[in-house]
Amino acid sequence: NHVGWLRQHLRCHRLCDPVQLSECPAGSEESWCRVMALKLIQRCPLLGQIGIQRYPPVGPVCTTRLLSISSQGLPLRVACLCTSAIRRQCSKHIIRSLTTIVKEPSFVASSSVGLHRDSGPRFRLTQLHRPTAAEEQAFQQRLGSCSSSRQVFTLLRTVEIISDTMAAAALHRVADLEQEGNSLKDPTVLEKDTIRALCFQLEQDSGRLTNDGLISALLACTRLFLDPWSTLMVRLVSESQERLDRGQMSVGQLCTLGQAMLALEGPGCVMLEQVMEQIQKQKPATWSLSDLVAAYRFLQGGVAEDGKFRNLLNAMHTHAVTVTSRMDPPAVSGLLSALVTLNQTQAMPLVIGLCKQAVRHVPHFTDEELTIVLGALMHFGHSDYYFVEAMERYVPSMAFTSHPETVTKVAQFFGRRNILSPTVFDAVAESFVYRADNYSTSQVARQIMAFGKLGYLPPNAGEVFRKVETILRTRFAHFQPRTLLNLLHSCTLVERFPVNFVSKVFSSYFLQQLQDQGTGMDRIVLAQLTQLYMTLKLECPFYEGPRLLPKYRVKSFLMSGRSLETPVDAHLYNSVKNGLVDLLGARLYFGSKVLTPYCYTLDVEIKLDEEGYVLPASHTDEVYKRIALCIDGQKRFTTNTRQLLGKEAIKQRHLRLLGYEVVQIPYYEFEKLQNKTSVVEYLHQRIFPHTYRLSW
Repeated sequence: NHVGWLRQHLRCHRLCDPVQLSECPAGSEESWCRVMALKLIQRCPLLGQIGIQRYPPVGPVCTTRLLSISSQGLPLRVACLCTSAIRRQCSKHIIRSLTTIVKEPSFVASSSVGLHRDSGPRFRLTQLHRPTAAEEQAFQQRLGSCSSSRQVFTLLRTVEIISDTMAAAALHRVADLEQEGNSLKDPTVLEKDTIRALCFQLEQDSGRLTNDGLISALLACTRLFLDPWSTLMVRLVSESQERLDRGQMSVGQLCTLGQAMLALEGPGCVMLEQVMEQIQKQKPATWSLSDLVAAYRFLQGGVAEDGKFRNLLNAMHTHAVTVTSRMDPPAVSGLLSALVTLNQTQAMPLVIGLCKQAVRHVPHFTDEELTIVLGALMHFGHSDYYFVEAMERYVPSMAFTSHPETVTKVAQFFGRRNILSPTVFDAVAESFVYRADNYSTSQVARQIMAFGKLGYLPPNAGEVFRKVETILRTRFAHFQPRTLLNLLHSCTLVERFPVNFVSKVFSSYFLQQLQDQGTGMDRIVLAQLTQLYMTLKLECPFYEGPRLLPKYRVKSFLMSGRSLETPVDAHLYNSVKNGLVDLLGARLYFGSKVLTPYCYTLDVEIKLDEEGYVLPASHTDEVYKRIALCIDGQKRFTTNTRQLLGKEAIKQRHLRLLGYEVVQIPYYEFEKLQNKTSVVEYLHQRIFPHTYRLSW
């Protein structure tokens, strides 16, 4: 009904004339008027504010796609959400099919997405009035605070204009909230009107998106597990290939594109090879910090497996060392995560630099970032005095509020690095009493294992182990066999004996489960079972439960790799041995590294007869007393205190119960001795404190 009226007004505004209309092929006059109407509206703001809405005509002129949006149970046909006009060749003229005109200022089609506020979610591309940097940052902050997809959709409906990068960021946030393994928690989220409208807009205007918006949207779609052969994905990939061929993408953009293609087609993707070729042509020393972080994240995804791109990685490490002081918390945790995944053990200077920078960010890390940082430092076996201090200041304030896995990683880090910090462990113990019911069985076990390894009992030890007992009683069946064994063994290291549960461990059913899990019955598992059984026999004489069958017992706790004993320090041992020769008169009067029938290895053993005379080490009869010298080097103590580790404390405790007189020779006392005379005097005082020393 508007064609005649529009023709008159268009001619009045000299936007078209009868000659032009007559030259247009039959059937396309209406489309031509529609294009001219857009120009009229652009020249007449008041007419644009009134708003003319038309549905796209059905037929060959308009090939736009319709979305079905349900409102109150009734299907509603909504016009194409792209107002950037679909170009079609009509004779010698370009025909543009206008699909929707709304009450909004007119913008020229480009790379920003405008969001309408009427009943259906509609997006349009605009060129003018792009969001400022501050507006984009504010949007990103609001997006980050969304805790559900519904909140993301609500946020999108409240924003006047969003750029293509902001639209892609919204899709990424939905993926963050919905992704669970290799699928979405709620696949129906992709059927929501806002998602469909946003994806449709990106599909129609992929050619107008910026490089950042295009590849970020492609990556977001892979994270949402969209069909790789859907129109949207095909268009985004096709457009990305065209721009990749031009060779004008930055390193950061190449890395994002590489991540997307790796997710789509795997490491054998041809585009992926092209991406890596372009990245390697550029010198890492010239990269920006954001490009460097993006490159690490990309290579971490599986591209650099099996030692590939070693030269590129080494150049990146060299450059990264120079810019660690400018890295924010996400960058520090991201690089450490990549170094762990790529197992870059040769990059220790970079690890040390990142650890120093992490000191500044400890209070500002998110739980996930701090978990990654602590895990990486454990992986590389590194800790920093100032980092430990920063953690000691921070942990008391976070132990009750942070994610359980983060609190567990804190305990693991201090335990793995043999750092005994009462401040940290007391805070962890207090939070354990109140929060352990919400911990997984693995988290419960790993926290208690840290206490056991360091041999530390917190002030509220009674409450802690009552909580452990409660968890064992209520969730015993939920524990994995090895996890349960680690937990019970750690309890015995600090003289807490879960007798009621150990009896179940020695059952044939549980032992079979242990054998079926993982690597089966390896030596460390058998050693733990043996020491657990020995602890019950020595320290719990009232125990009358099942016995551990001999076939599950080991003969020695000392073994290569992970061991229930710490090997003696060779340098310290030689110094003590020389002093003993001077003290006793000959080497034959003491034995070295003696394996006892009770699985423990003695650093030095001295035998005495009933009158107190020293017997030769080979003597087996008339031995009245045995003295076990524990030559304790630094590795048998916590790194920051003079407390024995849990496994050394239980060894000395058991040796005393087995009848040995245990004499401790700690490194921090022996290293103070200046000469041979002082060494002999010290050893005499330690071994024979109540007798005079004879002069040989």
